[in-house]
Amino acid sequence: MKYGPGQAQKLEGHDPSTGGEMYLRGLNRWQAEEQREDMADLYVESSITTPGNEYRGREVFLRRLAEDVSRPGFDMMVAEATVAAEAPTVVGCIFGHPVQRDGSWWEGFQGELRQDIEQLTASGHLFAITEIVIHPHEQHRGLAGRLQERLLGEHEATLAVTKVDEADHARCAAFRSWGWQDIGQASKPSDPGFLRVLVLPLGERSPGVPDGLAHNAGTERPGEADAQDPGMRS
Repeated sequence: MKYGPGQAQKLEGHDPSTGGEMYLRGLNRWQAEEQREDMADLYVESSITTPGNEYRGREVFLRRLAEDVSRPGFDMMVAEATVAAEAPTVVGCIFGHPVQRDGSWWEGFQGELRQDIEQLTASGHLFAITEIVIHPHEQHRGLAGRLQERLLGEHEATLAVTKVDEADHARCAAFRSWGWQDIGQASKPSDPGFLRVLVLPLGERSPGVPDGLAHNAGTERPGEADAQDPGMRS
């Protein structure tokens, strides 16, 4: 089921100790701009930073959000918790955009990119997740998976991709705990150091396709099945 921007869906099975309720809601680019400060606050609360670096981290997050909001196909999902008569509080967010077919997203990748990923890029079946932010409270465990599932379910993607600063060990570990797989590193566009490149397979796993990267017939475009490489078919 698809949900329009701003339309909320109650998160079933969520039973926070506070007795409140949680809703997932999609935001369009204008709504994302309106809530940018709330999400930046969440980012600072959820990040492990050395004292005095909170402001820099906040600015980096806001710059990343501003860049993504302007990209074609930008999409965002937030999780909001409500307690009694209080206003909803943002406790999680995820956003990203479809990967362009020209391969520019992979610039700086070290080594040779796997052929199956090259094919998925060329066919427009990749979605880049730029950010996942979850409040570190115990009651919000599992929320990242719910947000991933909801956002990516809105798009015809076979594989989600992301890049994380490899020096941010806590963040890299968090993505791996959410099901992401490390496939290599990429150089940063302007700074020294590297980014870890991670993928999240969205296809069904089977003995023949243990990584879940077999082509998903449900996302085929007209005439695409005949053009698919035999090795990519399920």
